[in-house]
Amino acid sequence: MVTEASSSSPASPRLLDAARETLARATDHLLSLQHPEGWWKGELETNVTIDAEDVFLRRYLGTPGAAEAARRSAEWIRSRQRPDGTWATYFGGPGDLSTTVEAYVALRIAGDPPEAAHMRRAAAFVREAGGVEASRVFTRMWLSLLSLWSWDDVPVLPPEQILLPPAAPLSIYAFGCWARQTIVALQIVTALRPRTTVGFDIPELVTGRRPRVHPVDRVLHAYARRPIPALRRRALAAAERWVVERQERDGSWGGIQPPWVWSMIALHARGYGLDHPVMARALAGLDGFTIDDDEGRRVEACQSPVWDTALAVIALLDAGLAPDHPAVARAAEWLVGREVRVRGDWAVRKPGLAPGGFPFEFANDNYPDVDDTAVVVLALRRAGAGADACERGIEWMLGMQSGDGGWGAFDVDNTSELVKRLPFCDFGAVTDPPSADVTAHVLELLAHEGRAGERAAQRGLRWLLREQERDGSWFGRWGANHVYGTGAVLPALVACGLGRHESVARAVDWLASVQNPGGGFGEDLRSYREPSWRGRGVSTASQTSWALIGLHAAGGGGPVTERALRFLVETQLPSGGWDEPYYTGTGFPGDFYLNYHLYRDVFPVMALGRIVRG
Repeated sequence: MVTEASSSSPASPRLLDAARETLARATDHLLSLQHPEGWWKGELETNVTIDAEDVFLRRYLGTPGAAEAARRSAEWIRSRQRPDGTWATYFGGPGDLSTTVEAYVALRIAGDPPEAAHMRRAAAFVREAGGVEASRVFTRMWLSLLSLWSWDDVPVLPPEQILLPPAAPLSIYAFGCWARQTIVALQIVTALRPRTTVGFDIPELVTGRRPRVHPVDRVLHAYARRPIPALRRRALAAAERWVVERQERDGSWGGIQPPWVWSMIALHARGYGLDHPVMARALAGLDGFTIDDDEGRRVEACQSPVWDTALAVIALLDAGLAPDHPAVARAAEWLVGREVRVRGDWAVRKPGLAPGGFPFEFANDNYPDVDDTAVVVLALRRAGAGADACERGIEWMLGMQSGDGGWGAFDVDNTSELVKRLPFCDFGAVTDPPSADVTAHVLELLAHEGRAGERAAQRGLRWLLREQERDGSWFGRWGANHVYGTGAVLPALVACGLGRHESVARAVDWLASVQNPGGGFGEDLRSYREPSWRGRGVSTASQTSWALIGLHAAGGGGPVTERALRFLVETQLPSGGWDEPYYTGTGFPGDFYLNYHLYRDVFPVMALGRIVRG
């Protein structure tokens, strides 16, 4: 069946002319954002817990200038408070208890009095939402560090876990890489229970109700009070070595905030002073993740230069730039230099696999990922660069296929259900199972390589087809959400020769059914928790572009594509970019989200280029 959205009728000549002009302006704008060294990097905006926790960290460590940093961070935190006194985890989202607790305490440290109107509103919300007692484990751990909560009332992470063999069901390697790095640091922290003081209490945030204690945690607390001394010493030493060995060249741990800050706290509790080389590198590295401008001081939870640059190269090639264009050539050369040639944690499960692949950030060689590798190699192939690095990346990527046929981001067969039931796992994804978006990017690359008929690709295709939702969409693990997943899967299926498969028709019908009246596409992040929000939300440039990319791959034309194309044309800013305050990137589904500031600039170029150039 040929639906309205998949009709091959072209857009009107007048609209195509307007789209060409829009593309030209957008291309010039994207080129203007390239760094002289060849890379692109948009700001990664998250929520104010990252900034509040920077205040907490510096208070605990006693870093020089901590008070001034707190004052500047407080300006940013205040500017993000909602009218009802709360803070959300993403733009336009509902107030969040834990985020509000952390923001409130950071403002108290910065000097905001509890009697101030904005503080009273925040405290009232916290009490109504259940108080600190109902906040997530991470929040209560931060408060314990600040002597505002008791370490007795947070879950214990026994450092002895580091001694379990990798194959054990509760080994640290049963967790996703981001969780694993944080958990090992927290094993040290919950064993040593470090503290500092802030000079105030927070009775206005407490209800007096006791948090419910998980039965497993009762046992762990009992052991923590009387651990086996020799075993505890051995475990703490092993955990300390594990943490130190995984520090990246830029001073971070995995290039992401949670393991970075908790590793610093753990090592400081083990006696590492601020002048210790590991700590000095870590603090210096944080400066590179800190933005301080007229809006205030804020910290990026992570950075995405490799991802951004690969997407920009693909977009510019889609827009018609030649592979030898100076901007493309500089970017390709820079990307080749980011190849990972060392073994990281992935090698624990795949010891015979040769290193290769690409990371997400400037320096996180310990954790290359499949998604970046697939997209970077595709960009390099199209740019005619890095042949050897591409071959190594493809072989590493193929070796990272999970047993069910799909691909996760950082690990293989990282699908444990047991670890999710542990008492401290109340925030964010803790495993890294295969996802539709990552698998689709791998398959799109394999098709480009002429390898869609090989066994690995066929297993991936079968997995992908099984994962299609009943409504015709696909879940988006790393982007919001079903619009992202569907926009990624359609080009992969078509590239692999399944353009006439009924799954493609169902996906196109689903996209047509969720288009907004104004022509754009949007999906609120609440769709990760509430299925009724799938495909529903304020239209954004990035999500509209994802839908257009999928529709174009499926042979899209017709009214649905025309309306979406018109939306991009009519909403372009004079600068050549688009305004997009809404978050369309995903860190942890349901819990932590990202606003990739380059998405609003790169994906429209990609979509417009493919449509106006056929």
